[in-house]
Amino acid sequence: MTLEDLMGTTRLRHLTVATISAVTVLVGAGTAVGDPADIAFPPDQNQLPQLPSEPQVYDLLPIPTPSEDPWYDDPEDLASYAPGQIVRVREVQTRLLGIPFPVYTKQLLFRSNDVHDNPIVTATTVIVPGIPWQGSTRPVLSFQEAIDSTSSSCNPSYTLQVGTMKESALAIYWLMQGFAINIPDFDGKFNTFNTYAEGKMVLDSLRAVKNDTELGLADAGIALYGYSGGGSGSIRAAELRATYAPDVRLLGTAVGATPGSLTGIAQYAVQPQPGLAGIGNFTMWLGFVALAREYPEVFRPEELLTEEGRQLLSDFQSRCVITIAPSGIYRPLSAYFKPGKSMETEPAIMRVLEDNSLGKHIPDTPILWWHGIWDEVVPPSTVLPTVNKYWDSGADLRFITVPLPEHGVNAVTGWTPSVAWTSAVLRGLSPGPKFNLGFPAPLPAGFPGA
Repeated sequence: MTLEDLMGTTRLRHLTVATISAVTVLVGAGTAVGDPADIAFPPDQNQLPQLPSEPQVYDLLPIPTPSEDPWYDDPEDLASYAPGQIVRVREVQTRLLGIPFPVYTKQLLFRSNDVHDNPIVTATTVIVPGIPWQGSTRPVLSFQEAIDSTSSSCNPSYTLQVGTMKESALAIYWLMQGFAINIPDFDGKFNTFNTYAEGKMVLDSLRAVKNDTELGLADAGIALYGYSGGGSGSIRAAELRATYAPDVRLLGTAVGATPGSLTGIAQYAVQPQPGLAGIGNFTMWLGFVALAREYPEVFRPEELLTEEGRQLLSDFQSRCVITIAPSGIYRPLSAYFKPGKSMETEPAIMRVLEDNSLGKHIPDTPILWWHGIWDEVVPPSTVLPTVNKYWDSGADLRFITVPLPEHGVNAVTGWTPSVAWTSAVLRGLSPGPKFNLGFPAPLPAGFPGA
């Protein structure tokens, strides 16, 4: 009798997901690694060759990717659905590193709107721990992962199934307390990035959670959490709640290291930066790909970029952040503009960035926001004006400067306080006093991002 006979083919496949992933990444099996000579990198820039992409790995796994899974398909009458209305549901298995995790997991496909208010569908994953909740409806923590990717196979509705969601371990600390977790694909199946559509998709995912009567969460209090790109979706949902989804009972939002000004971060990220600051270059490649999907008439690579720039942009079309980041660091987009072209010569691009910058609405629910004293990906100069606008407009805000540098470090420093604060407001406790603890002194002149 074979091992598959003993364990069952399906179970064996599920348990080997992590092993296949790791081996494939290490040896590059089934991937087409390009010749670095195909792209003329300037000698003072990132010289990495074309990396294998995560979707190439996922194609080898037994769980179909969203682009191959008909469950994600639009219904024929999508426009007749209301925002947050459920299209279809299914129960799935949540995995950590490929190993099944003992929680109840249900996925909801629902209607939302894109940045132009056209109807779209996207998915959310609802995880309910086997811990009884008494005295009220079980609260919901909506966890917005920093998806920051250009392929639907990087979205959490898929990565939770195969066990590769990079922030999944963070959610455990809310599950341990008995809270339900909502994890939306808030960039949609086309993976747009840093637009107000993210906020709409977060809010509509929560409407879908309320609309699923079997979950029993219609009256749940809700808190939002997100860092970096996850903070982008969270804070945009908080800004839009009053006008777009007043039926969502939002108790508080905790975010960190999310850019307020997209024009500011774009101007920073397109330029060569010294030292660690050069890491931030990848964000503009990601932003160009993503925004071109919502605004194809504005972000036109054939008119703006050199041939080498278009080759790089093509390579970024279907990647997760794990390979987007190393591919784009120390490769400033400004080095690939055609002669006479720049961000400033394209007023339509600057207008799109400004239209999607934060501060167009002031949140009407409590906010906890933190940022590192220096951040190589999201400079403080792109954050503080929005924070101050919130404060001056009377927002229920708690902003704190973490006296530590570096983007990844501050993902950790703010996470524990965020768990404590969101857990308190979900239990009905006070969000505490308001404060705006900005930077104790200006950053030195010439400091990147100052």
